Amino acid sequence: MEIEIATIGGYEEVGRQMTAVRAGDDVVIFDMGLNLSQVLIHDNVETERMHSLDLIDMGAIPDDRVMSDLEGDVQAIVPTHGHLDHIGAISKLAHRYDAPVVATPFTIELVKQQIEGEQKFGVENDLIKMEAGETMTIGDHGVELEFVNVTHSIIDAINPVLHTPEGAIVYGLDKRMDHTPVIGDPIDMKRFREIGREGEGVLCYIEDCTNANKKGRTPSERVAREHLRDVLYSIEDYDGGIVATTFSSHIARVKSLVEFADDIGRQPVLLGRSMEKYSGTAERLDFIDFPTDLGMFGHRKSVDRTFKRIMNEGKENFLPVVTGHQGEPRAMLTRMARGETPYELDAGDKVVFSARVIPEPTNEGQRYQAEKLLGMQGARIYSDIHVSGHLNQEGHYEMLDALQPQHIVPAHQDLKGFSGYVNLCENEGYQVGRDVHVTRNGNLIQLVD
Repeated sequence: MEIEIATIGGYEEVGRQMTAVRAGDDVVIFDMGLNLSQVLIHDNVETERMHSLDLIDMGAIPDDRVMSDLEGDVQAIVPTHGHLDHIGAISKLAHRYDAPVVATPFTIELVKQQIEGEQKFGVENDLIKMEAGETMTIGDHGVELEFVNVTHSIIDAINPVLHTPEGAIVYGLDKRMDHTPVIGDPIDMKRFREIGREGEGVLCYIEDCTNANKKGRTPSERVAREHLRDVLYSIEDYDGGIVATTFSSHIARVKSLVEFADDIGRQPVLLGRSMEKYSGTAERLDFIDFPTDLGMFGHRKSVDRTFKRIMNEGKENFLPVVTGHQGEPRAMLTRMARGETPYELDAGDKVVFSARVIPEPTNEGQRYQAEKLLGMQGARIYSDIHVSGHLNQEGHYEMLDALQPQHIVPAHQDLKGFSGYVNLCENEGYQVGRDVHVTRNGNLIQLVD
């Protein structure tokens, strides 16, 4: 059976992931993501009102024209998890393919919300839920799709595996090796080891290289939770304002913030559109059970009313958990830093960043500006109370040992970001140009003729 891989997006940058695998006449697309930084550098861009061709020209979504070079029919579109760099282009591109979107329940719900917000295209692809550990048949030639549970900085994440007569294709974006997650099951390393040793083994492993230049092991979410607990407990007696920010989609981290706010005698409240969206969805699908009196407000007027209430009742009684950890211009924390909300920051007030800056120039510049503005108002900043959602080097070694792939395709980075992973693979006996395929967006890799 011919096996071919199209590397469409995410092979020159962190963002707008999209990869297609052709097995015989059947094609499966993995991820259709957005490169948010390419949107943020433009003022007042609303992607839901834009045409896909304009977004492609902007570098915001994958240029999928290479799909016309794949001689087969798309049978499924499979996002690995609900981050926008993996699902943000589905509402712009999925309608081009007569294929269902297949994903875990939380991811499907987020995809559904993306599609409902679309104002340019009528996306009518079927949405199929599949749990980690389940499989489905792809086409009529002995190809199967399997979901393997992984841990990441969002709940309900998986690594999809395409089982073909020539061996398995493992799409390894994004994960960390967490054996003690705060929410959900640990990463299923047992299943990865089985896949590496059954049948024809693993023909190809497509791997996220985000942290491949970092030595050691990525800590568990439990480590971030304890760090966060230590910070908040240490400022328990402060009688002014404490504000926290984190990734809106990081439900485990939001859960910790909500619990520790209560521990230090403050009422937590979630503020910002994406904060309300992700936490509300997780609660509605029973992934988490928040306190019944937890306020979640996304609409600007509702947020400002909540800020007025906090100021009237006393900042010392509340812990607002807000959007804006990357300094996004329209996010809640940036508005607070500019003095555009009723919440008044005073000298000595604490701002807890339970997130790191995504290593990309636009984010770094915006975060720098936000921190400077907060500092000018006298705020005291607690940075980097966080653990990454991606594998460091030792995790990569462990995955290679588990899967023992014949071929490797580095992904989710630019050429500089690939370098650490390429070196790591060569330490394990692989060779660039022979079985390590360093590629760019828009290329085809023929694995089996």
